[in-house]
Amino acid sequence: MFLKMRFILPLLAAFVVLVSCSEYQKVLKNEDIKPKYDLAEKFYEEGDYKRAKRLYEQIAPKYVGRPQGERVMFFFADCYFKTGDYYLAGYQFERFIKSYPKSDKIQEASFLGAKSYYELSPVYTLDQTDTDKALAKLQTFINTYPESEYFEEANAMARELTTKKEKKQLEIAKQFNKLGKFNYPILVSAITALDNFISDNPGSVYREEALYYRIEATTNLALNSTENRKQERLQEALDSYNTLMRYFPESKFKKDADNLLDKIQREMNAYTVSTDITTK
Repeated sequence: MFLKMRFILPLLAAFVVLVSCSEYQKVLKNEDIKPKYDLAEKFYEEGDYKRAKRLYEQIAPKYVGRPQGERVMFFFADCYFKTGDYYLAGYQFERFIKSYPKSDKIQEASFLGAKSYYELSPVYTLDQTDTDKALAKLQTFINTYPESEYFEEANAMARELTTKKEKKQLEIAKQFNKLGKFNYPILVSAITALDNFISDNPGSVYREEALYYRIEATTNLALNSTENRKQERLQEALDSYNTLMRYFPESKFKKDADNLLDKIQREMNAYTVSTDITTK
């Protein structure tokens, strides 16, 4: 009996699938929208979002203005989201929000629309247009629905995207610093980029790193400056070191920073001695 069931159950499953596919294909070709609506609802409830999406796609325009239109449009957008088609999910949720601003689903649609763009956000090395759009939508959601059940998740996503943008900004500054080791005038751009980062992102997790690289950039610039600029730039490098130590006395960069400090002090002492000899 057990062996028979082992063969019968797969056959039954295959039969059910074939019947389901046959019904799906038949309804797809049907001009009547009611069977499509009913089958789309059935597929959605069963988690078959791919086939539900195809049916909603056919009937959504025909339900505009009807009582079921709100439900159809929301589920249609959600099918895109559930199948990972985030560009179209974001677009459809935006349409839903504009079409049904008083819907009971407006809060969820706003969150899922923002999350769609969050999912589209690429790695920090690439263009961050979608990241900017996601942040804008997440911030709007956070400001509009502070009591929402999705509030904490929205905040977490916003923090993650903000950190990603900070990472990109810092890496650009570090690239200037790296290039500046072979072309010293570029160090001026590196220092400017690092200053902008530090000013724009006071609470960044990368603040310590930015402060360290400012020491490196200002030190290298000072050591390779002309005599009339050297003293001023050595002082700026020393100030950079003191700033890092003030905010991060136990910095993970302390050893490297101390090595740079040693170079600064030796050069400052040499410059003082040279100036005294010249004066005499």
